[in-house]
Amino acid sequence: MESEALLSVRELRIAFGGVEVVRGLSFDIRPREVLAIVGESGAGKSLTARALLGMLPRGATTSGTISPDLSAHRGRRISLVPQDALSALSPVHPVGDQLAAAVRSVAGVSRKEARARAVAALDRVGIPDAARRARAYPHEYSGGMRQRAVIAMATVNEPEILVADEPTTALDEEHRDQVLRLLAEQREAVGAALVLVTHDMDVVRGHADRVLVMYAGRVTELGPGDEVLDRPRAPYTAGLLASLPRNAIPGRRRLPALRGTPPAPGTLPPGCAFAPRCPLAAGLCHTAEPEPRQTAGRLVACHRPEELPHPAADLFLQERRPA
Repeated sequence: MESEALLSVRELRIAFGGVEVVRGLSFDIRPREVLAIVGESGAGKSLTARALLGMLPRGATTSGTISPDLSAHRGRRISLVPQDALSALSPVHPVGDQLAAAVRSVAGVSRKEARARAVAALDRVGIPDAARRARAYPHEYSGGMRQRAVIAMATVNEPEILVADEPTTALDEEHRDQVLRLLAEQREAVGAALVLVTHDMDVVRGHADRVLVMYAGRVTELGPGDEVLDRPRAPYTAGLLASLPRNAIPGRRRLPALRGTPPAPGTLPPGCAFAPRCPLAAGLCHTAEPEPRQTAGRLVACHRPEELPHPAADLFLQERRPA
């Protein structure tokens, strides 16, 4: 039996000026799981994550439900691990003071106790000589230490859900893996679920229990991580996997990439939004948008999932092979 959801999203819609950017998205977050939300830029991933936190930009309108509403418990039951550690930390206050303030904002403890918890959180994420480094300012930390500090801040109150929005963007492979290991360690330490937002499919492998693939503001595939990555049933998922650098063709200077670009909000084509880029698209694909349905043990929004070959990456790579 599946665990009862910590949080349920049903028919979430997010619009700006009447133009929908997220279009009827539904999913659950389960206790202690890692749910990866993936897709190209503009898919609606970060907006979805920020809706969970109650941190949508000004001008956004929403409908649908997020239950329970944890926005009033931000920092306690749900916390954000931001992409840019430097901008997330105040330059005018010591790092330890900022963590202590986060503790006191949700817990009625003394300054001394809040300070002790802050130092303990810095120690837990591997900041050396944590008591001394707690008195330092963000500019006195290295980039890697700042990333550890914001993870400490996100976990200092032992939330039920961590939301990490593109936490490895612009990092090289070594530092990317360090951040992912640290997130995994801290998630286990505090017993939290993790929502990992990323455009990097390599980040997902080995880290996600389930993967939610988004395209043009909707779910295109949702299922167990290994199954989605090893045998995708949605052509868009297959295209993303085919575009990984490891699929580069020997002798070709260009990296593999999905042909075309995602549609801009408000300019969706008739039928399936991915149809203009899909090598399988035909007939109904161009006239009716597919609804997510159970296929091969996961949700898939595609009219022709049974026709996707295995390995599906070949369907996309063959168009770029030299003659």
